[in-house]
Amino acid sequence: YFLIFAVMRLTKPTLFTNIPVTCEERDLPGNLFNQLMKDDPSTVKGAETLMLGEMLTLPQNFGNIFLGETFSSYISVHNDSNQVVKDILVKADLQTSSQRLNLSASSAAVAELKPDCCIDDVIHHEVKEIGTHILVCAVSYTTQTGEKMYFRKFFKFQVLKPLDVKTKFYNAETDEVFLEAQIQNITTSPMFMEKVSLEPSMMYNVAELNTVDIAGESESTFGSRTYLQPMDTRQYLYCLKPKQEFAEKAGVIKGVTVIGKLDIVWKTNLGERGRLQTSQLQRMAPGYGDVRLSLETIPDTVNLEEPFDITCKITNCSERTMDLVLEMCNTNSIHWCGVSGRQLGKLHPSSSLHLALTLLSSVQGLQSVSGLRLTDTFLKRTYEYDDIAQVCVVSSEVKQ
Repeated sequence: YFLIFAVMRLTKPTLFTNIPVTCEERDLPGNLFNQLMKDDPSTVKGAETLMLGEMLTLPQNFGNIFLGETFSSYISVHNDSNQVVKDILVKADLQTSSQRLNLSASSAAVAELKPDCCIDDVIHHEVKEIGTHILVCAVSYTTQTGEKMYFRKFFKFQVLKPLDVKTKFYNAETDEVFLEAQIQNITTSPMFMEKVSLEPSMMYNVAELNTVDIAGESESTFGSRTYLQPMDTRQYLYCLKPKQEFAEKAGVIKGVTVIGKLDIVWKTNLGERGRLQTSQLQRMAPGYGDVRLSLETIPDTVNLEEPFDITCKITNCSERTMDLVLEMCNTNSIHWCGVSGRQLGKLHPSSSLHLALTLLSSVQGLQSVSGLRLTDTFLKRTYEYDDIAQVCVVSSEVKQ
């Protein structure tokens, strides 16, 4: 071949660290090792034994490539002959398990290449798949005699997963959804977590619960230095609330499983940036049955044998109209005030009604609110609601 092909991955240098070798002055080498460390230009003066360095070293091997990072490579085609070659076309493709991508900056051929001259190109690609990747570099050209030449080179490398992301969902009675995201650094170097955010789906608004107010200022719960050491795990918490236009439609919110996706941005030792977006996160939709009863308001603490008020919300989660009757059954500690067997009227699908109820407790301590029964007169079906909530009952003297 007339041309020589060279490919080099472009990565940032690393800090050079020396291995300190020292001994006591009374040992046989005396002060020899200590003096050698002081004379070593790669050590920090005054801190020779701390494995710190002020010098940079170029990459000695291909290194690791992680999902979300940008793969950069320098491609050079050099004319190693004493002849002029023509119509040089350099093509670089990246083959993954699912697709083949063209990374060449230009698809036009170079008219001619003189001896000892070269064609240089730099390619960039944000890695979005894990597994085996093959960089396919091909060169075609024409010699002075008109003969067409062609050759290829293959460079195989593995793309590794940098983070292990685990999620948990908690469905609240108020239609709020709490997301707990556990992010673990599974690389061998620390990361600076620049951003970890949740992009909600169109039906939800999101509130981050990863900050605390200190002296009127919001600070991260992880402190000012958001470094994630190798194999360390961090937990992030988010609260998703249904938007107002969807919160009133119980049937719509009930079946929503798609919550949103996490957007994670980090930087490595020398500022190399990586970004990872998860696929759409899905929760297990809660099953409320045909009728859902939830508490809107309830006091935390009440007096013994004194009435207190609660507000309930009854939602028709079925696809038919219901005619409901409310029955209130007393328990050993909770006694309902009012008429049992009250007609609530017709409730259309996805509709709700608010119900104010009064009750009292005859026993001190933490008591469960139980004993509500809803009967659909159309189907003669009764829905029982026990352990709806808990309330702390204290003596009136204690509360005062």
